[in-house]
Amino acid sequence: MSTWTDTRPWLKTWGDLANEPYTLEKSTTLRDLAATVAAYGGEEAISYYGFTLTWSEFDRYSTAFAAYLSEQGIGFGDRVAIYDQNTPAFMIATYGIWKVGGVVVPLNPMYRGELEHIFADAEVKGLMVSKAAFLNRVAPYAASLPVVVLNDDRGFQTDGPEAIFSMFDKLPGTPGENPGPDQVPNLPDFQAVVQSRLDTDFIPAAPNPEDRAIVVYTSGTSGRSKGASGTHASVSSNSRYCVRTPSFEPGDGFLTLAPIFHITGFVCQFIAGVSGGARLVLNYRFDPGSLLELFLRERPTYMAGPATVYTAMLAHPSATPDHFSSFKRIMSGGAPLPEGLVNKFEQKTGVYIGQGYGLTETCAQVATVPPGLRAPVDPDSGNLSCGLPQPDTMIRILDDFGEPLGPNEIGEVAISGPEVVSEYINNEKATAEQIPNGELRTGDVGYMNEEGWLFIVDRKKDMINASGFKVWPREVEDVLYTHPAIQEAAVVGIPDEYRGESVAAFVTLQSGPEADEVTEAAIIEFCREKLASYKAPRQVTIIDELPKTSSGKILRRTIRADAVAAAQEAKASATGSE
Repeated sequence: MSTWTDTRPWLKTWGDLANEPYTLEKSTTLRDLAATVAAYGGEEAISYYGFTLTWSEFDRYSTAFAAYLSEQGIGFGDRVAIYDQNTPAFMIATYGIWKVGGVVVPLNPMYRGELEHIFADAEVKGLMVSKAAFLNRVAPYAASLPVVVLNDDRGFQTDGPEAIFSMFDKLPGTPGENPGPDQVPNLPDFQAVVQSRLDTDFIPAAPNPEDRAIVVYTSGTSGRSKGASGTHASVSSNSRYCVRTPSFEPGDGFLTLAPIFHITGFVCQFIAGVSGGARLVLNYRFDPGSLLELFLRERPTYMAGPATVYTAMLAHPSATPDHFSSFKRIMSGGAPLPEGLVNKFEQKTGVYIGQGYGLTETCAQVATVPPGLRAPVDPDSGNLSCGLPQPDTMIRILDDFGEPLGPNEIGEVAISGPEVVSEYINNEKATAEQIPNGELRTGDVGYMNEEGWLFIVDRKKDMINASGFKVWPREVEDVLYTHPAIQEAAVVGIPDEYRGESVAAFVTLQSGPEADEVTEAAIIEFCREKLASYKAPRQVTIIDELPKTSSGKILRRTIRADAVAAAQEAKASATGSE
């Protein structure tokens, strides 16, 4: 059935920026690295608090790690997890895993109990993990793995200005979780493993474009994580599109603002930087003060991250236009980008924040605001467009029956193209339902105007978007129900000016002494011990009864509407009293 989007109206809006051919020749992540090494081998590839590698050196380091993995029995198709922050080890390990024919499973360092399912579902055979996080987070799931390598996140630092070390000292990991030297298990050290094999004669594997490259976990509607499987072609295609713009030149400084365990940071910063021969400037984890220092020292030209980090930078007293003067392009993704923030940021720094849209299942962005263009504003919601579909991507808006809608008609966003993952591993049902015939049904609700600009206006399901991280209410509710004092629980997302949405829980209590003593603060702390911090409720309200349907189903939408109304009333009351 022919539809209006078949003509790809967004190509006219892209204009010359679309760069024909629209669909790139299939490649792999390793072919792209080889091309970068051949063209820019002597140029700086990585900068990490005084430590640097050229592209040729990066190639040798990753081959050395591949040699070690091969010696330990890791081979084609084996899944190797990485549990670390933005470090050279993360990047070296990624390409080392690919060079042995393996599959990378990036893990969010905030994961706790979620790891049990992921390690089992992905059948993880090996792990590269931060030394600081090993003992109390990963050890229970890694004990039986044939390969576990520990990385000292500070290990790649070299002698340098005192500011480098003072900056890094602010970012030691999660406070209180760094083990002492006598507590670190006797496992191979990442740097030692690599350094001892730099002269290896190991011959790297040569995966095909359709071979699996990554398995990235994303929450499902039931709260159970699903492993989205991306091919080398998918990752390669999207990474090359990120640098296929007149604003990019080889050697440009790509700051890893977004965490590289997240699909945006992984593809749009890390792998894109490799594909284009950028200079990867590593920021261990977000801290606005140290980040501003890094801007002045490294003078990056590009970064991408959620709106919350730009809000934090704007609020920092040290921020000046000079801090941002080197940037050619700044992008936002993972959460709605308010027009007010874009305007304030541009007024203070002189730099316009563009926006992109994508999902784990699309190997990051599939729509973006092209350089030099400005996103239009949704006149009803005041939200900015998240961009134009990439030239190689088809985006359709579907009604409740899966039929295509016309311009400015609201429905579910559906995506097809080379970036879309092939499957959810071990989950044929979810694959068939959410990626029928290779087209991803996103669950996001939006519309496209006549020029092809995409607007996301709502969510089809109950997923909460907290600072760009997905939170499924059911997963949080399951934890709440394990609390001895809680009888019933409902979790919803409520508007938050800083995070986009915050996780809010509404609970009823059992009768008895435990319920008499429990507090809302104690319930929040209970959840934080069992969930990643962004999933734990920031607000808990104890009520007498939860609203339900006649069949007994808890009405989350009613709860959310009441919570939003109460928040708006409280805000209006506070404003009126000032």
